[in-house]
Amino acid sequence: MKMRKALCAVVSAFLLLLTACSSESPRPASEAAKPAVPVTGRFAFNQMYITARAWAADLEVLRLGSIPLAEVKSEAGKAGAWQAVFVSAQLGRARTYTYSVVESAGNLHQGVFSSGEESYTARGQAQPFLPAAIKVDSDAAYETAAKKAVEYEKKNPNLPVTFLLESTKRFPDPAWRVIWGESAGTSNFSVFVDVSTGAYLETMR
Repeated sequence: MKMRKALCAVVSAFLLLLTACSSESPRPASEAAKPAVPVTGRFAFNQMYITARAWAADLEVLRLGSIPLAEVKSEAGKAGAWQAVFVSAQLGRARTYTYSVVESAGNLHQGVFSSGEESYTARGQAQPFLPAAIKVDSDAAYETAAKKAVEYEKKNPNLPVTFLLESTKRFPDPAWRVIWGESAGTSNFSVFVDVSTGAYLETMR
């Protein structure tokens, strides 16, 4: 008899537990997965640099550029994906990395991804520079550049804005090139901003 009462008590407790679990309220919408948002160039660069510095001790930056995504709308100085090219003089190699907030076409994967390495010798106008030079983020560069583009934007509304960071002989320090258009080659208006000081440098038409 005592055994039966004990068994009934265990079964009753189990049923109460199931009832409590089934009556739990659903998670609030705020706890649901948030949509992906664009990020600044410096944020994306830092994620790529953390991974890339394990590749070469003498790591330098050759280029950093934004990649527009159909899935994530770009904002002032922010993009859904970025690409960085690092070089190592000791290895004589260059390695390309991407950082994306979502999986996307064109071999873009969420987070940091390396698309491989290739041989490198100094060529062209772009010159490698130290990561420490990147002090001014892309959103701040956009604010400076936008002040010089007021009239252009009035005449050319809804153009995409892309970003390219390089060091060339054109300026003493590396510079952001804020480009109104899909690329430097197709744009007829861009503004250069010093990546170390944030100072306006030049407008190219």
